[in-house]
Amino acid sequence: MLNIILFGPPGAGKGTQSERLIEKYGLVHLSTGDIFRANIKGETELGKLAKSYMDKGQLVPDEVTINMLRSEVEKQADPKGFIFDGFPRTNAQAKALDELLNDMGTEISIMLALEVEENELKERLKKRAEVSGRVDDADPAIIENRIKVYDAETAPVKDFYQGQGKYVGIDGIGSIDEITSRLNEAIMAI
Repeated sequence: MLNIILFGPPGAGKGTQSERLIEKYGLVHLSTGDIFRANIKGETELGKLAKSYMDKGQLVPDEVTINMLRSEVEKQADPKGFIFDGFPRTNAQAKALDELLNDMGTEISIMLALEVEENELKERLKKRAEVSGRVDDADPAIIENRIKVYDAETAPVKDFYQGQGKYVGIDGIGSIDEITSRLNEAIMAI
């Protein structure tokens, strides 16, 4: 089973590249943002619990997030693998994900990290805001804060997977096809 964590700061190209990897390898895309929205909209017990934290401006506890993820993983019949998008965001989540996959008799195969210089990220997000209308990508202060949060809270997860020998940094500069090619080379090398 091929289980990939696609990692990188906002604007690195995770959404674009995950679509290509899903198509090529037949993976199930698990986006915690999508899972949260579906559970909240469906008014599941976990969705209601998550919403109670979000309504107070608090982070949803790892246990709630993991339980939502576990529910989605268990819905899949005989998957070829998963691509995790937006998860894990903390070392505690990374450990919980390892335990979840271990319970299924599998593990993370590789963490692919799209590495893009900060000024390039800001330009990409500005362009994405113009094309997609995403308000969170249009405000320079919000962009700056999202990058700072990523650097402070999420980037340390890289060390967790480096310690397991599963982290691979990928140059995220170039054409979409060039970046896809680099990702595929890294996957073929595992």
